[in-house]
Amino acid sequence: MMEISTEMIKQLRQATAAGISDCKKALENANGDYNKAVEFLREKGLATAAKRADRAASDGMLELYSHSQGRIGVMVEVNSETDFVGRSDKFRAFAHEIALQIAASAPDYIREEDIPAEDIERETRIATAKAKEEGKPDAIIPKIVEGSLSKFKDEKVLLRQKYIRDENMTVQQLLNDAIVSLGENVVIRRFVRWELGESTAEE
Repeated sequence: MMEISTEMIKQLRQATAAGISDCKKALENANGDYNKAVEFLREKGLATAAKRADRAASDGMLELYSHSQGRIGVMVEVNSETDFVGRSDKFRAFAHEIALQIAASAPDYIREEDIPAEDIERETRIATAKAKEEGKPDAIIPKIVEGSLSKFKDEKVLLRQKYIRDENMTVQQLLNDAIVSLGENVVIRRFVRWELGESTAEE
């Protein structure tokens, strides 16, 4: 059983607004896995952020960000439930942070479930072939492939990425914090990221 630290409990409490003992129990139940602990609290009806996640969010804003003297451009749509929250400084600051994250970390997808099946299949093939080339025993190849896929998702899925300002938290945790802080559901709906020279490299 993984040791549950006070910091882990604090992070989960900040993101979900659940009680300290509930957060500790959820983390113990999930063996320290943050996302599983959030899911556990959600199932028990204790996670404020998770409870709000099903509420419709269609207000908000389009955040536009230009980075590195115009070499990288990002447009991201972030939604709130009401125009009142969508116009607040706190919401706009969050949308700006998400644009910065996308500019710096170049994700391909917002959520894990957004990854097309063919992309997973491609990464599985690459990881399997690499493991075989390195002479890994067949019995451990599935575990190696699973680790490679997890790393791929951590790099390419926005919500799984480490937050650029704090490596100890993910963008999902940042989003959970925003939902609790703003008192509304917040959704990162879609984004585009352009980098100077991309189109010419493909031609």
